[in-house]
Amino acid sequence: MKSLVLAEKPSVAREIARVLNCNIKGKGYLEGNKYVVTWALGHLVTLAEPEDYDKKLKVWNMDDLPMLPEKMKLKVIKETSHQFSVVRHLMIRNDICELIIATDAGREGELVARWIMILSGWKKPFKRLWISSQTDKAIKEGFANLKPGRSYDDLFHAALCRAEADWLIGLNVTRALTCKFNAQLSAGRVQTPTLSIIIKRESEIKNFKPADFFTIQADFGDYFGEWRNKSGNGRIFERNKAEELIQNLKGHDGIVREVHTELKSELPPLAYDLTELQRDANRRYGFSAQKTLSVLQGLYEIRKIVTYPRTDSRYISSDIVPTLPSRLKAMDVAPYAALIKPILSKPIKTTKRFVDNSKVSDHHAIIPTEQPLDLSSLNSDEKNLYDLIARRFISVLYPPYKYKQTLITTEINGQNFYSSGKTPEDQGWRKVEYRTPVKDEGDLLEQKLSIQKIGNTKVVKNIKLNKSKTKPPARYTEATLLTAMESPGKFIEDEELRESIKAGGLGTPATRAEIIEKLIYANYIERHGKELVPTSKGIQLINIVPENLKMPELTAEWELKLSEIAKGRGDRWIFMDGIRKNAVELVQAVQADTSVYKADNITKTKCPQCGKYMLLINTRHGKMLSCPDRSCGYRQEANADDTNIFKKSKGESFRNKKLIQKFSDNKSIGNSLGDVLKAALSEKKNA
Repeated sequence: MKSLVLAEKPSVAREIARVLNCNIKGKGYLEGNKYVVTWALGHLVTLAEPEDYDKKLKVWNMDDLPMLPEKMKLKVIKETSHQFSVVRHLMIRNDICELIIATDAGREGELVARWIMILSGWKKPFKRLWISSQTDKAIKEGFANLKPGRSYDDLFHAALCRAEADWLIGLNVTRALTCKFNAQLSAGRVQTPTLSIIIKRESEIKNFKPADFFTIQADFGDYFGEWRNKSGNGRIFERNKAEELIQNLKGHDGIVREVHTELKSELPPLAYDLTELQRDANRRYGFSAQKTLSVLQGLYEIRKIVTYPRTDSRYISSDIVPTLPSRLKAMDVAPYAALIKPILSKPIKTTKRFVDNSKVSDHHAIIPTEQPLDLSSLNSDEKNLYDLIARRFISVLYPPYKYKQTLITTEINGQNFYSSGKTPEDQGWRKVEYRTPVKDEGDLLEQKLSIQKIGNTKVVKNIKLNKSKTKPPARYTEATLLTAMESPGKFIEDEELRESIKAGGLGTPATRAEIIEKLIYANYIERHGKELVPTSKGIQLINIVPENLKMPELTAEWELKLSEIAKGRGDRWIFMDGIRKNAVELVQAVQADTSVYKADNITKTKCPQCGKYMLLINTRHGKMLSCPDRSCGYRQEANADDTNIFKKSKGESFRNKKLIQKFSDNKSIGNSLGDVLKAALSEKKNA
């Protein structure tokens, strides 16, 4: 009798088959003496479409909403049905006695396998392979320590609830919005609050009114000081007060009132989880979150030099500690050899800063594996990403960065001026990984300070009044948006919910990149360099979507309940009952809405059937022209001319808006819109 091994991807299946000596090739599988290894192609099974319940639901109609099937059905995905047939036939072979689930060790990976098992009618025993790296050693150890399949039932139930909830909420609200506003609109429990966060920031920027403020700096010859009031604030918003203060300071010497020197240390940063790695890769290399995940998946599956990517932990468990020396030796090549040598020269000491079983759930932090490193085989993107992981791993094992922090207080005629300086004592982990210090507005500027004695008189060489303007909040980049998605608690007023969402956030580390890409694909946001900027379509959507769907509270509640279900402490039936009620309320909210939506993707091409100007839309098969009248429904492929004309028109509109904004801000021009337009278009013509 043989065991059937089900992997998630062909590449992973081939590696497992090689380790298990399965060398006989079949169509869609590999076979050996003890094992038969096959694979999914991502998902082979999905939730049934609305029309699979009732053919009339193929036509989108508001009267048919909400759609609430009593029992959710499954169906084989048409595009990968050939591989499903292979897996199903293997499952019913008489010589197959058990199934070993070897899909990705996480919530979605469990769902991939269980849905295939359900639709294939699997009734025999099954086990679970749960590993965090794809090295030969890890695979062998994993097969030697297979877990009971039923131990992961709760994880499957949480994944199932997530999928069914997204179907019930996403499909119902998307159809309701599309029917109500006769436009290609979509909404979801994660993408909509994420979009709302971006648009809220854009609104803050738009409504921001800059204000002048003044700061005062005194030059004492060998150092300078920055004025602060008794509350520690150095900004003065009234010029006359600032100038009055300057006058009161002139002609007076400074007196050193306080010199405080303290030895401080800065602990190494925590190891990487997926979200933190995506943030750093975006900041340093401009990688999108999706690109980071894609490159990382290759380093894990193909190169086998890093551990499981889709993790939310920044710690390792105690059972990994004995493997640390072999991991370091595997990467003991330039430029890491010199950095690793001090660690391997003595026994490795770990602390809860890195090793904490209580903070590791499904998978530990992303760290190098015991696979020997060959940097010459990596492309530039792989080298850059691996370098981040390698240096972070090494730095966690280094001592703290130590420095002397000196703060001098110098008084001039009753007013205090402050000076700050740092003197490194031990570079510690900063020898490995340099991090640009995060500086908050209002922080003192660092300078090199000489020794000063309390009571000494300092001649004031100069007192300078600096004028600045307050700045609006920065637009989100993918790095800062990932932070907001991971910890959206500041957007939630309810304290209990704010705490609960820390466990989940908006989406999971594995899905956040996909959510950002979906928002871009749907034309709700655009990338402008590193910035994420909402489009007119995105702004309009947030104005018409039901209020509670765009608030982080809803996702906070869901993620908390899904987490409890995965731990065996939540009731999935109660959760799904709440989802159904939510779906009804959301559809009713859309139906009652009196807002107006105006498409901003209108082209100059007329529909050949009804004569209306067509819309340029994104589809799975590329850009299409679609008639805005859903009762007409005509579609055709968009050619390059259609796309270029639309882009040119959109760019022209954007430039006109910028010109109008420029002149409307100029007080020398009249206040009427006609004057503004006339001046703006006149400059455009002259240019």
